[in-house]
Amino acid sequence: MDHSTSLLRLIFLALGAALILLVVRSAFRLPRGIDTPTTALFDDAAAAGSSCTRFAPWGCHQADRVTKPKPKPKEAPSHSHETDVPRHPLDPLTVGEINRAREILRAHPPFASSPSSLAVHSLSLDEPEKAVVLAWRKGADPLPPRRAVAVVRYRGEASVLAVDLASGAVKALPVPASGYPTMTMDEQVALCFVPFRDPMFNATIRRRGVRLSDVACLPISPGWYGPAEDNRRVIKAQCFSAEGTANFYMRPIEGLTVLVDMDTAEVISISDRGAGIPIPAAANTDYRHARHIQEEEDNTAAGLGYQKVRAPSMEPAAPSGPGVELVDGHTVRWGGWELHLKADARAGMVVSRARVQDPGTGAHREVLYMGMASELFVPYMDPTEAWYFKTYMDAGEYGFGLQAMPLVPLNDCPRHARYVDGVFVAADGRPYVRENMICVFERYAGDVAWRHSESPITGLDIRESRPKVTLVARMVASVANYDYIMDWEFQMDGLIRIKVGLSGILMVKGTAYSHLSQARENEDMHGTLLSENVIGVIHDHYVTFRLDMDVDGADNSFVRVEMARQETAPGESPRRSYLKATRHVAQTEKDAQVRLKLYQPEEFHVVNPTKTTRVGNPVGYKVVPAGTAASLLDPEDPPQKRGAFTNNQIWVTPYNKSEEWAAGLFVYQSKGEDTLATWAERDRPIENKDLVLWYTLGFHHIPCQEDFPIMPTVTSGFDLKPVNFFESNPILKQRPTMEDDLPVCAATTA
Repeated sequence: MDHSTSLLRLIFLALGAALILLVVRSAFRLPRGIDTPTTALFDDAAAAGSSCTRFAPWGCHQADRVTKPKPKPKEAPSHSHETDVPRHPLDPLTVGEINRAREILRAHPPFASSPSSLAVHSLSLDEPEKAVVLAWRKGADPLPPRRAVAVVRYRGEASVLAVDLASGAVKALPVPASGYPTMTMDEQVALCFVPFRDPMFNATIRRRGVRLSDVACLPISPGWYGPAEDNRRVIKAQCFSAEGTANFYMRPIEGLTVLVDMDTAEVISISDRGAGIPIPAAANTDYRHARHIQEEEDNTAAGLGYQKVRAPSMEPAAPSGPGVELVDGHTVRWGGWELHLKADARAGMVVSRARVQDPGTGAHREVLYMGMASELFVPYMDPTEAWYFKTYMDAGEYGFGLQAMPLVPLNDCPRHARYVDGVFVAADGRPYVRENMICVFERYAGDVAWRHSESPITGLDIRESRPKVTLVARMVASVANYDYIMDWEFQMDGLIRIKVGLSGILMVKGTAYSHLSQARENEDMHGTLLSENVIGVIHDHYVTFRLDMDVDGADNSFVRVEMARQETAPGESPRRSYLKATRHVAQTEKDAQVRLKLYQPEEFHVVNPTKTTRVGNPVGYKVVPAGTAASLLDPEDPPQKRGAFTNNQIWVTPYNKSEEWAAGLFVYQSKGEDTLATWAERDRPIENKDLVLWYTLGFHHIPCQEDFPIMPTVTSGFDLKPVNFFESNPILKQRPTMEDDLPVCAATTA
């Protein structure tokens, strides 16, 4: 690079940093303190060439740009949300309600003496009692009183508060014995800058041959590893070189870990175990389309052959127009289904009051009162100094919804998708809007809903087939390097399919090796060599869903249908064996704890014992697992104690409004004392009770070269399927698609 180019680069960085910092301050409205970063913190970051954006708080460095969310399609115009009012008991807090709650909190003692010292970690709807919601009828009943629940920190102390938005009354709620609240987005941004305040860190970066202006740092939750870590809220920063690529994750400054006190913005210690490990090259790591276009042009100019990869042609979704009805911003109606949908800062997407129409009676019947991702546990399998603590709880530590960026129309969601925004709260209590956070659309993937053709042997000329069209509600959370695609798919036959797709970028470690032949025999690299100096570390993903099942009513039972080989008696039959199903109704929580076993198969039914079909079967839904994984960690390993909710694939507990989060309300640096596993130890009765079913979907990930530099999406999930819920096939009378149903496109002439 010549001197003129270097000078232009410096000028560009200085101007860009100044502009971005102004925008960030405006977007986050940052008050003071590490909960809400100080001006000095931002000035230090600017001096180091660092910057952040509202939508990219992770990896704050000079290459970040201020980006606007993608525009909404014409059928879903953007609006300010300033005038929104709730229209359903489960609607999220509006902009006006958040402002009202902020006003109440800042006037409440002791916060009133120093409102700027108050950090709001979460502010969400305090949902009405379930019986109140179920009894409410639109147009006939007023909305129940609106209340908020706030998790705040004030001068180092955490509080959980119920706020009555009408009266202004504030009530203190119990605070967990261990752990800290979910980090705010503001402090996640601020923590990116803290290392640059430390001269030792800056000297270490220079010693590793990296310019400060190229450094990107990530805030890494530390987990909990014993009493020595109590009474101090800390975080670890790990850093990368962003020189030459937007994919800085592929360029780790290996072995460098910075321990930071989150409340004082103090660098406690710096560990550098990466001597002799080079920073991987930037070549072939950038995944952006614009960069690939430039490469095509460069190759063409150089006379090099270049094979362009074209996407297959796509059928337009909903060619006759969108078939999804979105009422009052949150109620979805489609294909006999009616449900409530909202964004949540912690869970991401919450589905409520899912009801399906009975084709026989025309009535809408209850299936699911509420469903959501309760926690995501992501332990990495490297016990070395710079990696052992990477055992993330993405929902409870970072906020799954807070990390959900605006969806990309036509790529994340098809043309006729409807969009739902998220309204969240910054650390100073002010609201902000995350546009296009959830999309809802019809999907036809060429699948068949049902079919039958008669063989010529019968002499019957019958060929009947019906296309499968489904409703999809989608959200994508980008938690640093990983992207989680969360789909709730509703079928016209009553089935609900819940899917998780994993994409994004691997978290990799640097190595001195450029070829496997350099590794020592039987050396444990804790992963796979993906490219020169890059190891993809083995890790797991566990997504635990909370499913408040209300099958034809609130009181249900959990039935384990065990399948086993039955031997025939000598002479009884030409057959020696057959499969027999035996039903066992779980009496208590421990009866319902399930670890899946391939050679001891079971079905798992949630039934309403007081409602039966005309032939006497209890109506129900069953959980149908797909591909999944179980944790292999030692139960006494600190990460597994905190993630003990993954010890079983299925748990069933009696409904308790306070038991929402599988890892506990306060997860950050928690000890595992308040998890689903501890609640279930009470072994409460569950027969014919209001039940909550918990299902954990797991992935083991041994990285491979196809995951470099960005991962193709890998998907798994599970189904909630009707079992004797309907009297017969609910889509029996679905009409076939005819040629006349398809749109006709008339050609135009110039």
